[in-house]
Amino acid sequence: MEDTTKTKTIATNEEIARAAVDEASEKLGSDIVLLDTEGVSSFADFFVIISGETDRHLESMTEDISRRSRKMGVHVTHREGTGGGGWVLIDFTGVVVHLFTKDQREHYGLEQLWARATEIVRVQ
Repeated sequence: MEDTTKTKTIATNEEIARAAVDEASEKLGSDIVLLDTEGVSSFADFFVIISGETDRHLESMTEDISRRSRKMGVHVTHREGTGGGGWVLIDFTGVVVHLFTKDQREHYGLEQLWARATEIVRVQ
């Protein structure tokens, strides 16, 4: 008899990060950056930084990224902030997704803070 059991593969941190980039791009996020922070950060291998137009846009992208990750078998470990506050952080343990309005993104300056990280992807 043939074994028909399927082995479920767990998404890698890079796959999760790239899925967040793809989802944000599809939802018209702007200035999307994927940073490899392995060796620079003790708590995450990848950062994804995304700009959104409005608080509702941030919330919508947050929900869409979370939904896509669940389909990959990955769940949000922690979430902070709200679209109304101009920033949202989604932590997938190893991948941290930051969503900002343009003003808040400038205020926090994560790209400068993590300048030693390697930029893998930038979607304007």
